[in-house]
Amino acid sequence: MNFDLQKTVEILERTPQTLQTLLGGISEDWTHSNEGESTWSAKEIISHLILGEKTDWIPRLKIIFSDRPDKTFEPFDMEAHLDYAKTYSLESLLAEFQSLRSQNIETLKSLKITEENLDQIGIHPALGKATARELLATWTVHDLGHISQIGRVMAKQYRTEVGPWTAYAGILKK
Repeated sequence: MNFDLQKTVEILERTPQTLQTLLGGISEDWTHSNEGESTWSAKEIISHLILGEKTDWIPRLKIIFSDRPDKTFEPFDMEAHLDYAKTYSLESLLAEFQSLRSQNIETLKSLKITEENLDQIGIHPALGKATARELLATWTVHDLGHISQIGRVMAKQYRTEVGPWTAYAGILKK
């Protein structure tokens, strides 16, 4: 499928409700467990998504569309969310994510992005040149990847409980 801004918005708008439905009000055994050392729990993933809403997607898009001569993005701290996850309840994190995403979708829509805008370039500090189109596609894939990751982390909480069906539970093998 080729990039389509409306199709991107379809996913981005649904992510908070998808996560609320999956995680809201369930036991901490599901949401606070991870896959082992140096992996994230569902709660930590929500904190990571919040950090992205605050410092990544829209701020980087604004840099791309700006008149600044230097269009280099600020580096993204891949561990800044871990302390944040310890500070707040999952319910408050889900609510904050919903609020931030709603604001960012409104901002995205207000930019009135054209095909020409999508080809404008910013500079990722590690990856180099990236277009607005690539940034927006990555935002979508990022959401879907973390939804999948949450499902995998949760499934692995029953890794030993499924017994012989492990052979058919591909999600437990990843």
